[in-house]
Amino acid sequence: MTRTPAVFVHGNPETAAIWAPLLRELDRDDVTCLSPPGFGAPLPDDFGATVTDYRDWLIGELEAFDEPVDLVGHDWGGGHVVGVAMTRPDLLRSWVSDAVGLFDPDYVWHDLAREWQTPGRGETAVADRFGAPLSERVESLVGRGISRPVAEQVAAGQDEAMGRAVLTLYRSAVQPAMARLGEHLHRAAERPGLAVIATADHVGGGETLRQRSATRAGAATAVLPGLGHWWMDQDPQLGARTLATFWNSPGS
Repeated sequence: MTRTPAVFVHGNPETAAIWAPLLRELDRDDVTCLSPPGFGAPLPDDFGATVTDYRDWLIGELEAFDEPVDLVGHDWGGGHVVGVAMTRPDLLRSWVSDAVGLFDPDYVWHDLAREWQTPGRGETAVADRFGAPLSERVESLVGRGISRPVAEQVAAGQDEAMGRAVLTLYRSAVQPAMARLGEHLHRAAERPGLAVIATADHVGGGETLRQRSATRAGAATAVLPGLGHWWMDQDPQLGARTLATFWNSPGS
């Protein structure tokens, strides 16, 4: 039986290396990892790098596939996935996101995001973070919960272009921008969806908020107790089982 292609999209401040442990557990040969411009891929001068620009970029990438895909997104990649589910469900067989809570009207950006959204402070913050020596970037990622082998790969892809993309992306998402996009969240129900809720992930909104957003999007939920923002690296076996169970369920 032919399987639906699986497409993975990561977020900030990452490269596609963040998926490596989980993909080894999936053991599939029909997986594509897409890197958003500036996040492990070149950032063209004419790319706007706003929330809707990234959504439209992902739509363009998916239009190149011969059939609808199973789309999986993490962090901002999860935001882009929901954006596609709300606007171009015809490109999807199913979708998975751990960032559906970003579209809730009560979502409040975390402290670091608000720093990036602040002129002056944001420029200083990204220069310090993405301009630091490689060893410091690695230690920063390890300290935030990424395993060292993956952190070394991700840190190698962090650069000045990523910093520029971060500033533009987050500043385009100052509330109520995300809440306004979330007014269309019900449209994501046109395709089977799964909201991954890692209970120790504190940047995507509280568990209640994420559950509420999943309901509005018509999505099932998968609660990962005790796992944090980088759940796919912390427990790749559980992450792979969660995806496989969803993909093989009658509803998807």
